[in-house]
Amino acid sequence: MKTDEQFDKEIANCRDIFVKKTCDYGTAWRIMRPSSVTDQIYIKANRIRGLEVNNQAMIDEGPRPEYIGLINYSVMGLIQLEKGFSDTADMDATTAENLYDSFLRQAKDLMIRKNHDYGEAWRMMRIQSITDLILMKIYRIKQIEDNGGKTTVSEGISSGYFDIINYAVFALIKLTEKGQ
Repeated sequence: MKTDEQFDKEIANCRDIFVKKTCDYGTAWRIMRPSSVTDQIYIKANRIRGLEVNNQAMIDEGPRPEYIGLINYSVMGLIQLEKGFSDTADMDATTAENLYDSFLRQAKDLMIRKNHDYGEAWRMMRIQSITDLILMKIYRIKQIEDNGGKTTVSEGISSGYFDIINYAVFALIKLTEKGQ
């Protein structure tokens, strides 16, 4: 299977979970400021790293649901950056799903371009290295947020979210290939 097909398969599962959680909770996440979304992404990535370092979990969930969470929260972050946060869950499910699809199309387009230029180097990476890169991206986003969103030469917050999405998809592909 080609990378773009594997991407679509993993994202279909992430989208399914996003849609089901939207049915359960609505769009309560709309009240989160982008920095709070970034902190939630950090919590998920840090748990993955803890699982990798400790090789045991007190909660019977491996890294897969956390990578899915990284993708879904990153999309929420992109939505919050574009729409701004709200004092209420002001977005209907259809709008949220349409925005989700739009941002995932953009993430996939970016993945295809970068994958071409980098020659699918991610396939030679260890999953732990992907986790570390995600954590580095989160720290970069947090620094940009602490700087009021201003950068001098670096890409902005949205670029970090897109990279997190793509790295998390790569990790999911690697887990699937390992039968996990």
